[in-house]
Amino acid sequence: MPITRLRPARARPLWVAGALVLLAVSMIAGLLGGAAGISPWQVVLQAADWLPFVAVDSGLAPIEKGLLYELRLPRVLVAAVVGGLLALAGAGYQGVFRNPLADPYLLGAAAGAGLTTTLVIVMVPAPVFSIPVAAFLGALGGVMLAYVLGNTAGRSGGTATLVLAGVAVTSFLTAIQTFVQQFKVEELQRIYSWILGDVGGGWDQFWLVLPYAAVSATALLLHGRMLDVLSVGDDEATALGVHASRVRLAILLAASLATAAAVAVSGLIGFVGIVVPHIVRRLAGGSYRMVLPLSLIGGAAFLVLADLLARTLIAPAELPIGVVTMFVGAPFFVVVLRMTRRAAT
Repeated sequence: MPITRLRPARARPLWVAGALVLLAVSMIAGLLGGAAGISPWQVVLQAADWLPFVAVDSGLAPIEKGLLYELRLPRVLVAAVVGGLLALAGAGYQGVFRNPLADPYLLGAAAGAGLTTTLVIVMVPAPVFSIPVAAFLGALGGVMLAYVLGNTAGRSGGTATLVLAGVAVTSFLTAIQTFVQQFKVEELQRIYSWILGDVGGGWDQFWLVLPYAAVSATALLLHGRMLDVLSVGDDEATALGVHASRVRLAILLAASLATAAAVAVSGLIGFVGIVVPHIVRRLAGGSYRMVLPLSLIGGAAFLVLADLLARTLIAPAELPIGVVTMFVGAPFFVVVLRMTRRAAT
């Protein structure tokens, strides 16, 4: 199933500027939204007061300032980082597999993270810090298992073989996770709460994910030109002097690191890696030198807005953010599938 035909990136500075404006607006909206009755103008003044070399009296009480700084601000930042990583990883996977339906969880990352997190919850007492570490290791382990299996089963490690290996690994690890859950049924609610996603982990989660986000995002953004070359086919890429298998492995590792880091702090949040890159390609063309940075920024804005909906739709109660992205992503996935089939016929 081919991805949308490669077109030159158009008006790069204008698209990037527009995406940054969208991200800024979404983050301000994320700070404004919530069950606490704080004036929007006071929130704006307080946000200005956080800027370097700016001193503004917002008129907020200390407890209200604490709510904004300790709860809303890190939540918005974690949502932005996680959304950006998932969308960027999705664009990277779609470029490697030349398939618009490829997803950050395609190669077993979600299943690996789910299994190790379940093991920690069931077997380790009071795993406060262990869950992100377990999810991170599990996601990377699932991806590496799928990659090794794909290379072992296929002579050249082709994309179709890797996808099938990812499906097999996901099914196997999910079966083990379901089996493990039966040993501690009373923890099912906690396990499923993590599986449905949460970006409210505070500053600790933000600082935990930031180094991995910086490394993986930089690596993926630097490979935009290589993905453009791979999009014309491995033989053509080899003729141009590009070692396709090495480039593919580097992008897979960077995308998997991004996915693992996002999963470690937020749980399983689906469809971001499908929805955002597809919209970006439709609007700005198929060049990955444009798709990758716009997916990073657009994914950040998308998940911040999704989290805002999760916090406000049934306030003062709260929806899991994964439920919101499923409501948006599942119908979008069907639309992309239909468009892809139509383009192939």
